[in-house]
Amino acid sequence: MGVELGAHTARSRALAVLRIRSRALAVALLPAAVAVVLLVGGSTGHIDGPGWGVVRAVVTGVAVFVLLCAVGVALLVARSRPAMSPTVPVAEESAPDLYRMVRDLAERLEVPAPSAIALTPDCDSWLEDRTHPAHGPPRPESADEMEGGGRGLTSAHRRTPAAPVLVIGSPFLWWMRVGELRAVLAPVVAGTGPSAHPDIAAARRFVRGLDAAVAVASAPTRGPLTRMVLGVAGWVARILLRGCRVHAAEMERGVATAAAERAQTVDYGLRIVAQEQVGLAYAGWDRLLTRVALPAWRMGRWPSRLDAGVVAALTELSRRDRLAEGFTSRLGERPACDLLEEPGAIDEATSLLAARLFHGGPAETGPDWAPVDWAEYPDEVVDRKWRTDAARLHRVLDGLGVSRTAEPGTSEPGGPTLDRVMDHLTARTPPRPTEADTFPPPEAERNATEVATGSTEATPPAEVTENGTTAYEAEGRHDSDEDGVPATERSAELAAVLSAALAREEAAVTAEAAAPSTSSAGQGGPDLALWDDGALPLFPLQPPRTGRELLGDHVTAMVCCAAMDTAGALPGLDWLDGPSLLVNGERSADLGPRVLSLIEEGDPAPLRAWLQALGVRAEKPVRLV
Repeated sequence: MGVELGAHTARSRALAVLRIRSRALAVALLPAAVAVVLLVGGSTGHIDGPGWGVVRAVVTGVAVFVLLCAVGVALLVARSRPAMSPTVPVAEESAPDLYRMVRDLAERLEVPAPSAIALTPDCDSWLEDRTHPAHGPPRPESADEMEGGGRGLTSAHRRTPAAPVLVIGSPFLWWMRVGELRAVLAPVVAGTGPSAHPDIAAARRFVRGLDAAVAVASAPTRGPLTRMVLGVAGWVARILLRGCRVHAAEMERGVATAAAERAQTVDYGLRIVAQEQVGLAYAGWDRLLTRVALPAWRMGRWPSRLDAGVVAALTELSRRDRLAEGFTSRLGERPACDLLEEPGAIDEATSLLAARLFHGGPAETGPDWAPVDWAEYPDEVVDRKWRTDAARLHRVLDGLGVSRTAEPGTSEPGGPTLDRVMDHLTARTPPRPTEADTFPPPEAERNATEVATGSTEATPPAEVTENGTTAYEAEGRHDSDEDGVPATERSAELAAVLSAALAREEAAVTAEAAAPSTSSAGQGGPDLALWDDGALPLFPLQPPRTGRELLGDHVTAMVCCAAMDTAGALPGLDWLDGPSLLVNGERSADLGPRVLSLIEEGDPAPLRAWLQALGVRAEKPVRLV
């Protein structure tokens, strides 16, 4: 009964959308109908007189103009390509077990099975209609994919010419077990039932056509005449889209309600448990992208096994977080990625697509954009990143005229040393007072009171992030100016010049990558030809780093280089925090606060004590890229 109620609501809203389309058509035909009445009346002598000839001519001209505009708008709505999510198509030959599981799920739900399956580098799943003719030609594999889907999924259950495509988040396949994936996909697959209704399908096509027409009309054009024509058509499409907005939203809500009600009969108890895994997978995926993949992308390397990495990241999280205890016992069950014939190839394709979506990397591999395996990550990414940042830091110091004079006993007086950086950042004058220094926050006053009264409780260690900094420091980055500028003058100057230098380098790389990316539209694999390379990245992971963050990263990189070259430290990979420094096989977790003390206060004493304890020679030159 709940399913029928939700489906009835969706159908009624779909009819409301179609009524808006019918009213728009009636308005377009109204001047033509009046002109026909006037012309027929004049020819028969029923409407005749001295002024009726002028009226007939004016009304006929208006009718012709309105009909031409209506035809133009109709053609624009019909031929505009609706938005399509970039995904990696999965043919039935490469995942027969996955197709079989989805087909069995559709049979249990008594709904049409999806026509095909595709993967997306995101923690979400949905149904996507790809029946528009414009979606066919740019995809060379679409014919085979639809043919495979017709044999494997819709041999006995197809009720419409083409069912929607099931898009599955790739992290789900690697982290979830087979039963959990089936339970999570049940409400999604159940949505093909209401979607098969002709009224709902027609309403969706109309709304998608309007949305695509607005996008085409908003795109920059060349000639003024084309701009004017598209402007009129876009204005009409916007009016219709605003009129359909509420009904379309309620229609989709009704479809979702109907699908959820129908899916309650399939693995309901397991679906409640699987939802916990959805949230955990999302947290691990976000952490992996921002802390591990993003540094590699910035170095021109893209990890080729991101989905396998999220399993390692979540397994590491289960060891650190007591809330995740018990999740590791699931690893003994069959993972959902076993439903794929070649999970490594699919993982590599989705990893490349993730790099394009979240970072805007090229579509083709090359010397400046190459895949990297997790075993090679410390040498190919971490080591190169630190040495590149250290080299950039010393180039900026050279531009500022900072002397390379070394301490007595240095083998290479002109080499890049850590002492040069620390001496330059050491405050010769007191740091600029900040608002936090003048007006301490209430938490500081409370902490001071607790220390005075002796009621201080043991504070748990803060979570460590990339390059040894804590999570609080990664977000707030210590007490400094609100605009991200360090407190000392030398640090502020160095941060500003570093930001400008890095911006110039990124602009040069973007200009070089723009030309070859335009020639890769026909490449197989992900749906590369369906979205504009100029709009990449579609989903930037993080806002641009502030000058304070850039300076902290570069100074930390210089310290790590000195530790590797003079104290035998090694670059490492932490699945949750990204690049890390390994000292005697253990991860160094106390470097961040000492670097921040040097940057924010100009005090090198904590950092020098840390270097001395580890035997790091700050006066020795380091190897740069």
